[in-house]
Order: sequence, then C-alpha cells, then structure tokens
Amino acid sequence: MEEPQRVLVIEDEVDIQDVLRYNLTRSGFIVQTASDGPTGLSLARESTVDLVVLDLMLPGMDGIEVCRRLRKDSDVPVIMLTARVEEVDRIVGLEIGADDYLVKPFSVRELIARIRSVLRRYTPNVDGDGVGTLNTNLKSGNLVVDTSAHMAWVQDTEIALTSLEFKLLTFLMINQGKVLTRDQLMDHAWGIDYTDYSRTLDVHIRWLRSKIDSGTGQPSRITTVRGVGYRFDK
Repeated sequence: MEEPQRVLVIEDEVDIQDVLRYNLTRSGFIVQTASDGPTGLSLARESTVDLVVLDLMLPGMDGIEVCRRLRKDSDVPVIMLTARVEEVDRIVGLEIGADDYLVKPFSVRELIARIRSVLRRYTPNVDGDGVGTLNTNLKSGNLVVDTSAHMAWVQDTEIALTSLEFKLLTFLMINQGKVLTRDQLMDHAWGIDYTDYSRTLDVHIRWLRSKIDSGTGQPSRITTVRGVGYRFDK
C-alpha cells in the first residue's frame, strides 16, 4: 500500500483551516497546518511534505514572501489561495514559483482536484493523438533535461523549475516540432477541464521561456502557434 501524501496548509482563517484539514484527511491525505507565514515556512522546510496550500494574506510574512523563500531551497508544489481577484496577484504568485492558485471563496472539491492534479506524476504513454513518450534525457542545443533526476541545465548551469514548469517543458520537448494544442497542454499539466487554466498556462510558458532562453540571444525555443497552442523547436 502506498504511503499517504502529505499536505501542509498555511492559512490563518481558522474556519477555512479546519474545513481543509477535515476534507483533506477524509480524502486520504496526511495534513499539517500553520496559521502564520514564519511557522508555515519552517514547517515546509523541516517537514516531509508533498504539497503546500498557501494563503496569500498571512500574519508575520505574506504568502508571496513565503513562496519566494521556499523556492530558494525547495521545489515542493505550491497552490496559492487568495481573496484578491486582481489578476496581478495571481500572476505574481505564479512568477515566484507557485504551481497554481484559487480565488476565495472556492470549492473544496475543486481544490482537492487541483491538489491531486498537481501531485499526479506523468505516466509515459502514447495517446490517441500520437503524443510521444517520456525519455530519461532530453536535449536541445545547450538545454539538457534529466527527467529521472527532475533537473534541467542551460549551458551547464542548473535552472530552477517548478514542478509544473518541469512537466510542461518535458511534454513540449518529447514532442519537439509538433504543435501541442492548449487543451493538450492543460490536460497534461492539470488533468481536469477548467477554463481558468488558460491564462495560467500562458504565464507558465512565459516564465519557461525566460528561464531556458535567457542569455542565448536566439529566438525562443517555445513558439506560439496562434489560435492553436505551442511548439518546441530546436
């Protein structure tokens, strides 16, 4: 039997914290909680957790700073919760390393679906559209990806990728030269149909480009095919 996955909930609203602890536990997760930024950051660093649910507005240290500091020494997946509907808050969270976000009030069922989606490992297969399988090592010029070690390098310098960025990059690379539709990419990355992921996908692609193409002086290896999706070129 597989060991239950561990989720850390960093949320200062007691009612929300209690609801999430109850429902996540019922769904088979081991749950830890923290009510402020510094405590949550310490637990995320010191405990063995598989995913962090992180509120944006926290006492002591806000969620953006918690995520930024956590990303310096950990690639644990992060789903951010925010009461702010402004797009800038969502994008800032993604840019500093969050894998996904939800705006309050949200459905607990949807949050659990997103948690499972982020945690789901990519299973190599060939689907009905002929999408390729995952290789152990992927290369494109000065970009090298080791899928088994979950590491990537540009010009022999390791680049820090979130789990979702890594998943998108490997999916694009194993299908090099082939246009992947937005639906294919979103289905692969999140595994559930949710229209709000479309904007999230664009943010992740933009940041992938900045990481893998920085300093090359060449056009991006990830090409936008308008009205369709994206293609990874040599």
